[in-house]
Amino acid sequence: MLGKIFIILLVPVTIYVVYYLLNRTAKNNKAIKRVLSDEGKDILEREVAYYRRLSIADKQEFESRCLAFLDTVKIEGVGVTLELKDYMLIAASAIIPIFAFKKWTYPNLTNIMIYPAHFNADYQFEGHADRNIMGMVGEGAMNGQMILSKSALEYGFQNASDGQNTAIHEFVHLIDKTDGTVDGVPSYLLDKAAVIPFMNLIREEINKIKQHQSDIDTYGMTNPGEFFAVASEYFFENPTKFQKNHPELYTALSKIFEQS
Repeated sequence: MLGKIFIILLVPVTIYVVYYLLNRTAKNNKAIKRVLSDEGKDILEREVAYYRRLSIADKQEFESRCLAFLDTVKIEGVGVTLELKDYMLIAASAIIPIFAFKKWTYPNLTNIMIYPAHFNADYQFEGHADRNIMGMVGEGAMNGQMILSKSALEYGFQNASDGQNTAIHEFVHLIDKTDGTVDGVPSYLLDKAAVIPFMNLIREEINKIKQHQSDIDTYGMTNPGEFFAVASEYFFENPTKFQKNHPELYTALSKIFEQS
């Protein structure tokens, strides 16, 4: 009798466990199994030059990576309503610099806030004359957060040849920051033997900007961390021009980001 009761009790428990495991597996694989909508693909094709240059197989991989990113990071509008285009441009900006690294998941990012326009150091985007920030990666209490201006996000993809893209810039900062500091040296992507030569190259390139002998944005003079992000924007936005004007730096960034 006790045996029968045990079996009767065991059956629903077993069903629940199997259901739980299957449900958890399906949830974890949600981004992999989903297929990007035609509207999402059209946005990538229309707005993202990097995506247009990919092969058909790589485009499918890029789409899958975008979906996986959107599954793991919370994106919210602050004072602005977000559209599918905004989500796709943010995801594309995240995937472009780490496309060669299939398992990269941005461990130092949990939340992205989109402001309608430029903002200041106090995160205000209205009524202040000092609103000159287009994007930032949070520090201290804001660690794990990113703030982007919606206008800067969209502008970054409107001209694919100007070498400027705020969102890519901020995601490169996150890559740089993975080792703990934003110093222009992405230790996780550089061989130890290549660190000092790369630091020397950065110093040389910053001096060229100071001497008006470079077309890299002058904001790159701020410090090595900003130079790395600014140069990376240019590298991904207009690789042909970047290679022509900065062959040594192009080779270095190609190795860091594993771009062929």
